[in-house]
Amino acid sequence: MKFLAQINVMPLKALLDPQGKAVMNSAQKTGFESITNVRIGKHIDVEIQADSKETAISKIDELCKKILINPIIESYDFNIYEI
Repeated sequence: MKFLAQINVMPLKALLDPQGKAVMNSAQKTGFESITNVRIGKHIDVEIQADSKETAISKIDELCKKILINPIIESYDFNIYEI
């Protein structure tokens, strides 16, 4: 079976997000005063072949932990859909 994993990687909430801060400051200076917090992360789509959804979840979780994120500064979540 083929699955699509949609992965979101974000900086940990306890850490400063300089990109998000820059976007928030620019937004506020250009008329979006109601913007109070911006955090910028990454969105990654991965297609995977697996025998079951559970196997796909396990493999994507391992991929995230070993390759896609730095656990010291980032968190992640994902959803998997059969395609």
